[in-house]
Amino acid sequence: MNLSIHARNMQITPRLQNYVEKKTGRLDRYMPNLTEVRVDLAEQKARNAVQRQVAQITVRDTRGTILRAEEQSNDMFAAVDAVVDKLYRQINRYRGKQERRFRSGSEPAELPGEPLPIELADEEADERRIVRQKEFSLRPMLPDEAIDQMQLLGHDFFVFFNAENESVNVVYQRRDGDYGLLMPEFK
Repeated sequence: MNLSIHARNMQITPRLQNYVEKKTGRLDRYMPNLTEVRVDLAEQKARNAVQRQVAQITVRDTRGTILRAEEQSNDMFAAVDAVVDKLYRQINRYRGKQERRFRSGSEPAELPGEPLPIELADEEADERRIVRQKEFSLRPMLPDEAIDQMQLLGHDFFVFFNAENESVNVVYQRRDGDYGLLMPEFK
């Protein structure tokens, strides 16, 4: 497992680095196929003190699965604790889905790794299902036109066929009021 710690607008103290390494070092026990763990720590300028310290963890495994969690707190150590707990819940949900996929008969297949240190409180959260399906036509347009269409519909995202790069893209409105563009890359 390759661990990388990155900081933005702050210095990583040896104490903080050891703490992050200790907390993230256990992740490969619960998800043994991990290849990369990236920890991003940032100090933001915010009016609310609770949102100043931000910790984000991104994990990748050999199958190409990416799990990402982000938490904010007034203390960086608390933010790291919260984001690791959130990631445990995501790993638990991911493993539950994998278990259901590989179930044969009445006996579930054993997934590699130890049991997680947390219990998922809401089992119904794992039982997601598609309750609505919608078809729509795609016509070639530019990202600016897609933003206009999104605003006219009152949505916070819009799927369109980008005439510039001839692929299906998604434009979305960010929390800060700006817009983002998702462009898939096939590997």
